[in-house]
Amino acid sequence: MQRKTNRKALAALVIAGALALSACGGGGAAAPKKGEDKPVDSLKFYNDKGGWKDAFTQVGAASKKDIGVGMQPVGYSDSNTYTAFIRSSFRTKEKADLFTWHTGKELQDLVDQKLVADTTDQWTKAIADGNIPEQLKQYFTYGDKQYCVPLNAGYWVMYYNKAVFKKAGITDTPKSWADMLKDADKLKAIGVKPFYQTNILFSFVWFETLLAGKDPDLYDALAAGKAKYTDPGVVEVMNEWKKMIDAGYFSDPGSKTEPQAQLKNGDVAMINFGTWFSGNLNTLKMKAGTDYDFFVIPNVNPALPKTSMIFETGPVCSAAASDHASTVKKWTDWWVTPQAQTAWANSRGDLSFNPKAEVKDPSLAALNKDVGGDGYRLINRWFEATPVPVANKALEVFGAFVTKPGDPMPGLQKIQAEADAYWAKQK
Repeated sequence: MQRKTNRKALAALVIAGALALSACGGGGAAAPKKGEDKPVDSLKFYNDKGGWKDAFTQVGAASKKDIGVGMQPVGYSDSNTYTAFIRSSFRTKEKADLFTWHTGKELQDLVDQKLVADTTDQWTKAIADGNIPEQLKQYFTYGDKQYCVPLNAGYWVMYYNKAVFKKAGITDTPKSWADMLKDADKLKAIGVKPFYQTNILFSFVWFETLLAGKDPDLYDALAAGKAKYTDPGVVEVMNEWKKMIDAGYFSDPGSKTEPQAQLKNGDVAMINFGTWFSGNLNTLKMKAGTDYDFFVIPNVNPALPKTSMIFETGPVCSAAASDHASTVKKWTDWWVTPQAQTAWANSRGDLSFNPKAEVKDPSLAALNKDVGGDGYRLINRWFEATPVPVANKALEVFGAFVTKPGDPMPGLQKIQAEADAYWAKQK
């Protein structure tokens, strides 16, 4: 996400980016001829997922063994710093060989500026080989070409601490929204905050959950600029969210303790996150099915014909002007294979976008199978579905709302003003 950064801080990031990228790929190889790139035996992988370092390191070792090209993760924990760094890196002499980003409007922004490499041929082969589901293609397509390759595929579910549930006398996972709130009351009664909430980055999570579970058509219309944040249906969702906050269902949104630690410690009972969160819990030595589990979040509106399932996929990209394009292609060709994706999924205890990957966690494997059925409506995660300037303003508003909830209309008007300006430019 983009954030306002003062000139001195941005200048420092640009300098730091230039210094860091100057070491990218190592040295020792002969200088390339004009028009050729420079093959290397290791690539640096810049990412905004500092907590995934161990998993990335394992994958780097696997790629070195399989194809002779290693991968060194360079992780950032602060999203704002990372975004500023990547954007500044395009102005340096050597561009980032591999980096994570977001699909949707944020990726489109880089594509429009011709900053990321075209991967159309790789997508054509990967789909033909059955290594990437064709339905993922739309999230990486701009015009008639594809850019980047998938990093992951995740579904948003409700994680819960099994010991805390047992202590509260909850013997089964909720099958309706009303049941889930009844469970929340049981958890409050034993002094545990039912749900995790934050006022930074993921402040949008409960907005998307409530809106997609109440009116998915309105959710999609809002993302496309065909509905307004001030529409009655959106206001109703904000008021429902406020009721939950006022009822004491949420944790301190300003807490600096990582969410996985809050769940493990029993500070919160449930966390609404993508299936990648299994990996975060596994790093704390929590055991799936024993210490934690997850359930599909019921619709707010029980009359909906299908269960709304928030879905996300993130990209692995490369700069269009990378000096190591041939090595990058060799590595990303490997990355989409079943062998690589099996290593990746099980390094974190997560799902994979490749349906041929062998996922060891039985709950995740079952979810992957179930969601492919007719009972679910996949909903693109709000962060990817929403235009960048609109998302930035909304995150500011949501963060303030969860910190000090009040009348939602003034904040919604601010978001809509940003949306009006954005969509007017698109027309």
